[in-house]
Amino acid sequence: QVQLVESGGGLVQAGGSLRLSCAASERTFSTYAMGWFRQAPGKERVIVAAIARNGGNTYYIDSVKGRFTISRDGAKNTVYLQMNSLKPEDTAVYYCAAADYRGPIVTMGPYAYWGQGTQVTVSS
Repeated sequence: QVQLVESGGGLVQAGGSLRLSCAASERTFSTYAMGWFRQAPGKERVIVAAIARNGGNTYYIDSVKGRFTISRDGAKNTVYLQMNSLKPEDTAVYYCAAADYRGPIVTMGPYAYWGQGTQVTVSS
């Protein structure tokens, strides 16, 4: 059982930056592909970024390309989402998730483990 704990959310003005962290309890963290999802009020949860278990390949949705960067640190069992040039439309609850696959995984189904979410609010 992998436990995931997100942190780093908050309130920021448009154009600002935040770095989200997701700490995993599992020492076999490096065997999991990781993903960041977000869910805005009244909308479905969607993929934002994903990274392979070895960190070699990544995926981003078009709306965050060039602004967000996903990375992972095996020594710290942590995956990060660096978010720059934030826009009001980035406002959502952000979730990290783990999938027992090589990855990157861009659909929700394979992700078996989820964090509790962290709120990101971008003011205009």
